[in-house]
Amino acid sequence: MTTMQILEAARSAKRAVALADAAQKNEALLAMADAILRQQEEILAANREDLEAAKGTVSDVMLDRLALSPARLEGMAQGIREVVALPDPVGAVLMREERPNGLVIERRAVPMGVIAIIYESRPNVTSDAAALALKSGSACVLRCGKEAWRSSFAIVKALRSGLAEAGLPEAAVSLVEDTTRQSANELMTAVGYVDLLIPRGGAGLIRACVENARVPVIQTGTGICHVYVDAAADQEMALSIIENAKTSRPSVCNAEEVCLVSRAVAAEFLPKLREVLAEKREAAGKQPVELRLDEEALAIIPGIPAGAEDFDTEFLDYKLAVHVVADVEEAISHIAAHSTGHSDAIITKDEAAAARFVAAVDSAAVYVNASTRFTDGGEFGLGCEMGISTQKLHARGPMGLRELCCYKYVILGSGQIR
Repeated sequence: MTTMQILEAARSAKRAVALADAAQKNEALLAMADAILRQQEEILAANREDLEAAKGTVSDVMLDRLALSPARLEGMAQGIREVVALPDPVGAVLMREERPNGLVIERRAVPMGVIAIIYESRPNVTSDAAALALKSGSACVLRCGKEAWRSSFAIVKALRSGLAEAGLPEAAVSLVEDTTRQSANELMTAVGYVDLLIPRGGAGLIRACVENARVPVIQTGTGICHVYVDAAADQEMALSIIENAKTSRPSVCNAEEVCLVSRAVAAEFLPKLREVLAEKREAAGKQPVELRLDEEALAIIPGIPAGAEDFDTEFLDYKLAVHVVADVEEAISHIAAHSTGHSDAIITKDEAAAARFVAAVDSAAVYVNASTRFTDGGEFGLGCEMGISTQKLHARGPMGLRELCCYKYVILGSGQIR
């Protein structure tokens, strides 16, 4: 099917999805989760083809992002089941007011309609996006990168069989067949067909959508995430948090990319940081983290001199830019100049410094003594997520069911006229 035919089918399906009650949507979601596991051999076979085709063209970290396994498929199915357990957002009364003239005015949550998602080489986004769109009463049109197309096609085939079992139109979940830029442009300009566009991917993709879209678009995800180690930090805690934030899964948007260290503890802390991220990892046969150091840090520990661009780069790899700052105020200023507004953290036992950091850092998620890796719909209790919004309208942070709804006013009267 052409992209336009897919969009027309999704637009035709959106009313049935919007009018489905919670029981029918949950029935479909459970059937979708079961279908992923029932068809896992087909999905894994398709994924092996994607991995083989991608070898030599993307980094090992990105290959890991692309790879599926029985455990990851079980995680995808579990993510769908967690969405089932969440309250249905559609029809929720967000505000109710009775006016002096007797009119009752309610603001009620309603579906978006058709949500288009453009994403790259993460097949799990396919099931996450479909589950959230369906539960929030919308049809979705998915457009993945070419590296993940076979995997995503197999996943969508399973998801659509679940929809059919529950009596909902299969076109409620669609995958664009064209992976060229043309299809992305068609989604960006599909006025009257796409009610909301969500890009999930690198800075180039997001910038292209924001600059070229003629449909409503939510800016998501580029994560230049900072961890600031304050003078009053528990250093063992800081090392544990930084190791997790940088190395647990460096290819995701909530991974740490920049470490800021207070000058008061830099001489003591930086050798420990290098030991944990480089020396111990190398000794254990793990990939060491490449430290990109500013002049002051480079005078304390060996590493690669940081270029100016290193503090504005989402590495998505085993690389970490390190900058020594005077205090919490300089850390805040550095973040203001370089952060993408995703997730930033302070490690400190000083409550005043923590309070100042939380108040001054203007990011979607601000942490005190915790890893930035928690910026995730599941970790925030939202079920799986559609993405991490780094803008302020219409949603901010992890986008779950409530963030995928719009609202309308319903006015209940008894013959009032103005």
